[in-house]
Amino acid sequence: MVSVLRTLEQHADEVSGCAFSASLLATCSGDKTLRVYSAEDFSECPFSPLSGHGYGVHCCCFTSCGSYLLSCSTDGAVAVWSAHTGELLSTLEHPSRSPLRVCAVALDSTLVLGGACDGSVALWDFSSKTLRRCLAVSEASVMACCFSPCSQMFVTGSTHGDLRLWGVDGSALCVQKDAHDLGVTCCSFAPQFKVDGCCVEFRLASCGQDNQLKIWIVSQREGTVYSMKLLHVLSSQTAPVLSCAFSSDGALVVSGSVDKTVAIYDANLGTLLHSLKQHDRYVTAVAMSPTKPEDGDDTTVYGKIEPGGGGRRVRQEGPSDSSLTLLSDWSEEDVQKWLCDEGLEELVEIFKTNNIDGPELNRLNKETALEMGIESVGLRGRLLRKLESLKAAQSGSEAPDEFLCPITRELMRDPVIAADGYSYERESIESWIRGKAKSSPMTNLPLQTHCSPPTGRSRWP
Repeated sequence: MVSVLRTLEQHADEVSGCAFSASLLATCSGDKTLRVYSAEDFSECPFSPLSGHGYGVHCCCFTSCGSYLLSCSTDGAVAVWSAHTGELLSTLEHPSRSPLRVCAVALDSTLVLGGACDGSVALWDFSSKTLRRCLAVSEASVMACCFSPCSQMFVTGSTHGDLRLWGVDGSALCVQKDAHDLGVTCCSFAPQFKVDGCCVEFRLASCGQDNQLKIWIVSQREGTVYSMKLLHVLSSQTAPVLSCAFSSDGALVVSGSVDKTVAIYDANLGTLLHSLKQHDRYVTAVAMSPTKPEDGDDTTVYGKIEPGGGGRRVRQEGPSDSSLTLLSDWSEEDVQKWLCDEGLEELVEIFKTNNIDGPELNRLNKETALEMGIESVGLRGRLLRKLESLKAAQSGSEAPDEFLCPITRELMRDPVIAADGYSYERESIESWIRGKAKSSPMTNLPLQTHCSPPTGRSRWP
């Protein structure tokens, strides 16, 4: 039996991460806050929301004992909070202050990982809050990382699509190149592992921009040789898969996708058990409760946990599940299907008569809609609002990396070139310079406080 227990709408921006402890649920958001709820009745804790990050929060996780909550942000820091009081206990800063996209804590709570946009991971000692090492693990942004259940290894995944296995001493143990075409978005180890003589086997789930969830067998043989073997390719979802998680017993694996669905699979057989379709936006995060309610079913939480509006889509959703094409590439048939999908069926004949394709739809405004014969003010308003929503969704969809601000990883609207030679969103680099030491977000070298537009017409400030 699968049913919706609660819908949580307190965040003011898209929910980017969620995590369970035995008694609590935490969510984090682009609105720079974390919110903490009781896992029993999903009432918000008195000390919630938690504010302390200067930019959007991308990931959160609990220590295994449930006493601490960790979060990471574009501000380049991992924050450590008391899960009982919401007090900010300490801040772990990435040595280059590069934006952190993901964080993880070892099962034995000895180590903390932070994956950064500059292709590095920082490894901290949790008890002393000191940096152990910072490893350059990729030439691309690190979007995924997780510890093995033995706490002696960790995996990283990047926008280049590789999965890499590392020892906590910084040694490179194994690499799976091109694990996911177009990039890895998340990875998660199953809590259990198997020992058979001199061989130890782990299960690892990973997902990516290739619309696939994959389950791997990670093996250590004779104490030194590591390998990663593909066990299952799960492809029930029709758009990029953004998040994945195992159940507490390792029997289930769950994933959330840009196609707005949550898929629940039998992790051993690789079969689809449920496809949850309650969301009307892309699903950015999933988590599974470590405890079981009285009926014996695991509780799954998934986001975007609707914040009541707002939130930028990370990839465009085209007119059909299999077509993620840009609006400018849509045919007349694509436009007509989009109208039907958005509940505007009464406009199909008008659009068909006027031969409106994607480029024409892209140029549509109030005046042209009136010229086409859409005289109802309400209908015309609904059409234009839907169109604006579609354009906003596509504006940040598959933009080349150089179009994204290195600080926020958002599409730049007012780009400027800083003295380090990198382009940034004006507001973001101004805030960075005001709030931090005068160092480059990309190189950590001293940064002269001036920027220029890409055209080079003027200097800032």
